[in-house]
Amino acid sequence: MTSGGYDPNQYPQGGQPYGQQPYGQQPQQPYGQQPYGQSDPYAQQPQQQPYGQQSDPYAQQQPPQYGQQPPSYGQQQPYGQQPYQAYPGGNQPYGAPGFGGSQPGELWVRFGARVIDYLVAGIPTGIVVGILEAAMGGGIGASILGSIITAVVITAYFVLLETQNNGQTLGKKLLGLRVIGPGGAPLDVVTSLKRNIFVAADIVYCLGNLVSIGLMIWAAISIEQDPNKQGWHDKFAGGTQVLKG
Repeated sequence: MTSGGYDPNQYPQGGQPYGQQPYGQQPQQPYGQQPYGQSDPYAQQPQQQPYGQQSDPYAQQQPPQYGQQPPSYGQQQPYGQQPYQAYPGGNQPYGAPGFGGSQPGELWVRFGARVIDYLVAGIPTGIVVGILEAAMGGGIGASILGSIITAVVITAYFVLLETQNNGQTLGKKLLGLRVIGPGGAPLDVVTSLKRNIFVAADIVYCLGNLVSIGLMIWAAISIEQDPNKQGWHDKFAGGTQVLKG
């Protein structure tokens, strides 16, 4: 034994007693174990997602692009096409093109066309009737006959031109209007006579004039209130319509 208490025979390897580490060295841990209170820097940490993103890819929703509408249930129509809609009686909604791609004629334009037609047909007829009444010496008989002739001529004027001139009287042609029959077909004589029934009412002397005026006012009100600008006389005739162009 040497001085200082170190016995080389007791520790032949020159090491420390079993279980003791040299001064300044840390004890070694078994592989895979960490000292108490320390974490393994190589251990995998759960990956953090950026703020606002979800970890589940199936839970991510893609917002619609600007100007695109979200898909609705059912089949979508191709771009630029509208689903087919049928309108009873062949009527088109107001603002949509009518038959032939034209728009319904407005009330005041139609009224102006009527005024022109009454002047065109009424002035020559009035001259002829005036001569006839004068030749008959006047009186109630001449007045009744003159009223009948005037009503017949003006009614025939509307019916003849509407059925033979592409649905245009002179007044309608000057103001860019035309009248078509139900479903867009050309007018026949019966249909045109029905829509001009308030003109034919003048055949009845005196009382017929009052009825005609009342029916004209009713026609104007019904045209203004109807979305397709069809008056009661248009519907009475089965669905005629006055169009622009």
